Amino acid sequence: MKTIEEICKIREDKRKELDLRVNTQSDTREKHILVCHGTGCTSSESPKILENFRKILKEKNIENVRVIMTGCFGLCAKGPIVIIRPEDTFYAMVKPEDCEEIINTHIIEGKRVDRLLCKDIDGKIVQSLDELNFYKKQKRIALKNCGVINPEDIDEYIAFDGYKALEKVLKDMTPDEVIDEIKKSGLRGRGGAGFPTGNKWELTKAAVGEQKYVVCNADEGDPGAFMDRSILEGDPHSVLESMIIAGYAIGADKGYIYVRAEYPIAVHRFQIAIDEAREYGILGKNIFGSSMSFDVEIRLGAGAFVCGEETALLESIEGKRGQPRVKPPYPAQCGLWGKPTLINNVETFANITRIILNGAEWYSSIGTEKSKGTKVFALGGNVNNIGLVEVPMGTTLREIVYDIGGGIPNRREFKAAQTGGPSGGCIPKEHLDTPIDYESLKEIGSMMGSGGMIIMDDTKCMVSLAKFYLEFTVSESCGKCTPCRIGTKRMLEILQKLCDGKGEEMDIYRLEKLALNIQRASICGLGQSAPNPVISAMKYFREEFKEHAIDKTCRTLECKAISKIIINEEKCKGCGLCQRACPVNAIEGKDREKRVINQDKCIKCGTCLTNCPFKAIGN
Repeated sequence: MKTIEEICKIREDKRKELDLRVNTQSDTREKHILVCHGTGCTSSESPKILENFRKILKEKNIENVRVIMTGCFGLCAKGPIVIIRPEDTFYAMVKPEDCEEIINTHIIEGKRVDRLLCKDIDGKIVQSLDELNFYKKQKRIALKNCGVINPEDIDEYIAFDGYKALEKVLKDMTPDEVIDEIKKSGLRGRGGAGFPTGNKWELTKAAVGEQKYVVCNADEGDPGAFMDRSILEGDPHSVLESMIIAGYAIGADKGYIYVRAEYPIAVHRFQIAIDEAREYGILGKNIFGSSMSFDVEIRLGAGAFVCGEETALLESIEGKRGQPRVKPPYPAQCGLWGKPTLINNVETFANITRIILNGAEWYSSIGTEKSKGTKVFALGGNVNNIGLVEVPMGTTLREIVYDIGGGIPNRREFKAAQTGGPSGGCIPKEHLDTPIDYESLKEIGSMMGSGGMIIMDDTKCMVSLAKFYLEFTVSESCGKCTPCRIGTKRMLEILQKLCDGKGEEMDIYRLEKLALNIQRASICGLGQSAPNPVISAMKYFREEFKEHAIDKTCRTLECKAISKIIINEEKCKGCGLCQRACPVNAIEGKDREKRVINQDKCIKCGTCLTNCPFKAIGN
């Protein structure tokens, strides 16, 4: 067990040792090779890269160089990523066989390996992280330590002010003062609904009951979302410390984190964090010599999307089938095993220690009037810089897509962005300059959600997109209430008819009517928001729905049953690129002649469209 004085000594000594991680002017002969060990890079052999670096350094008897495993750097499109500090050299798409060259050229000769240096979207070679457009408009608060520290070493977390907020809380603040600070900060829940965090803490503290619980919701189920996973993989102690602070504030001595079993790396690292904290006496009885006791356990989820809803999550922790409860009562009054329970998601907790250390005024100065701080997004889909981004609230969608995301690949046009996953809505081109905050998104028919942001170009069919999200919702519905169980299935059937060319104009009215009834009558938030993707798609892309229903055509050719690919004779130059690319020899014509598509052979794969430089192929 460590005393506060011993923790402070570790912080002081270790910070000097690790100063080069954040200070590129650090006066040291030592170098640190940082290797991303998040899920994305791990799937691309980053563990082998880590192993190779260590093996080569040992074989060459090279001292003063350390190889460090880190969490996600954010720019997943460039992974596996290797960064060498203190010079801050950024190597992208590194392979295990590149390790020898990096050691020989960079470490021994002192020269950069030019072919591995990261390139920005404009082709410019960047020498460091700060030069990348991807990072210039970001502000990392929840992701502050991700890509900087070894997530499996508590001393490294302590070196970067880890457990300093807990120390401050236990020594200098009452529970009410902690809650007041969170309220003043303006922090709102990052799980989707945006409920004021401080108010939720206050309600739970005021609830009657000797036994109370703190629960961290890490059941991240939105398609394309990986924000919470990356925080747990890259900085697990920040979440753990914040859970302890929450326990102090509301009077709880027990916490649970509910993580989906599909996140094995996150589960592994959080368990290591728990074990390390117990060894140091930061979890358990009489923390830091105070009267406070607190401990945390991990509970694994089986991957049910509905368990992201807080009451269904509680049912699952209790060992029951994951189904939502009728509210009220709310978890703050009657939660886990009928006791008052505080539930926040991973990203919400990741902000707490920063607020305690830097103050509510500092945090509330970031963002907009009603949406304070930053938001982490998993940026994916048709965008060049796929990855994890953290931006101040109020940053526009255009800035995220074009400045941070690097724009749309293959010079395609932006069509829409889907935020909030299956519970959210699409944002069309005319709203590209919408500030990303709770109120602005709600006004245009979308929502923040947990932070998934899928970008779509002009090749995407919005009817097919709506069908995709309804398929997900139907398969994930817990079945407890009829509107969600039956209503979403009927909506999906109508969308399938439209995509198959069997629909009619009245189907659009039926979709709207069903959506309204499901929103009004479903028990939980997931059921109530299930029709959102369909409603927003019909609002902004109604013409596409009419084309499917009346004209029996799909302008993007995604719906194969009603697609017919043809070559425009006026635009065709007779180059033959489409003919050579066709996998089934469906394109006919001789050299320098205009080509024709044999509709009996055409499988509508769209290969000819992408290979035609003159845009002469369409429907």
